[in-house]
Amino acid sequence: MKKLITLLLLLPLIVFSQKHLRDSVLIKSDIFTIMYSEKLEQPLWVKYEIKCPEGTASRTGMDFYTNDSIHTSDGADYANNVYDKGHIAPAADFNCDKPTLYKTFSYLNCALQNQYLNRGVWRLLEAHERELAKKTKVEVTVKLVFGNEKIPTGATVPTGFYKEIDGNGIHECYYFKNEKPQSSDYNLYKCKN
Repeated sequence: MKKLITLLLLLPLIVFSQKHLRDSVLIKSDIFTIMYSEKLEQPLWVKYEIKCPEGTASRTGMDFYTNDSIHTSDGADYANNVYDKGHIAPAADFNCDKPTLYKTFSYLNCALQNQYLNRGVWRLLEAHERELAKKTKVEVTVKLVFGNEKIPTGATVPTGFYKEIDGNGIHECYYFKNEKPQSSDYNLYKCKN
């Protein structure tokens, strides 16, 4: 009976807090701009310019961290499932020094990304964008697509990812479903016009 009374007393607080989660919050930092959904607990899009295509700062000892003023996903959302803590703005693009690299480990810059996609063709495309950035300024926009799938801890699973890479005379667009890829050749995932 005590548990029921406690639950009934907490229910309005839980409902109240859920109503105040924002559809979108704009975050601008010195390394990226993010539109984040507290309701989805995932970024909607991330824009960044590659800063250090040949950086060497070590990520040893770094892990993702939450933000006090924005409701994000957290470690529980990524436990015991097929989803990696996928950096949307890749850590390797910002490994100029430890403080800059650490900024990429915010859950604001993290998505539930299929581990085979994140560690495979997506990683290869990130290496490609760094190669381009050795020759010219490169700006990248990643847009996440969502359906209705949520994991038990509350975060919404993206159904796919668009990545646009822009530079001096360069415009490339790719789309990946959030599943195990059929190929490691990122050229097969170019957007259809």
